[in-house]
Amino acid sequence: MGSDYIIRAATVADQPTLLAIVWKTVMASDRDRETQLAHPEAVEVPIEQLTSATACVAEIGGGAVGFAIVLPRADGEAELDGLFVDPERQRLGIGRQLVERTKELGRAMGASTLHVVANDDAIAFYRSVGFIQTGVTQTQFAAAPLMRLALRAAPSDTAVKRE
Repeated sequence: MGSDYIIRAATVADQPTLLAIVWKTVMASDRDRETQLAHPEAVEVPIEQLTSATACVAEIGGGAVGFAIVLPRADGEAELDGLFVDPERQRLGIGRQLVERTKELGRAMGASTLHVVANDDAIAFYRSVGFIQTGVTQTQFAAAPLMRLALRAAPSDTAVKRE
């Protein structure tokens, strides 16, 4: 399997494929499978979230293999509302690149921090890309770690222009 991929803006047309990636991820998780099968309505990728300002897709050979969604929060910060990579394509750097793009999306929203309610299976990944755990929250089905990542200005944002 090749690992050459691109990250692009999501579109509404991506929704069925992205939902299939979520289901593939759920079915690969021994911990989540039973709960999600009992509550299939909880597995969704809302079309209204699939805009160039809020969502990005990782593609290999023209096919989506992962995606991430960032939403603005009422406090002016940003929430990583979903990050999924096809289980067969994990550990290729795709999730890491999706996080990089979500940082750009968050900064474009004016946020200084990217927050996520993490899945227990993803804590090590989030830590590896710089998130720190700040607490725990109760989700619909279980307690989950709260994590955050400071969004520093991108190098091009901090460059001083000289005339």
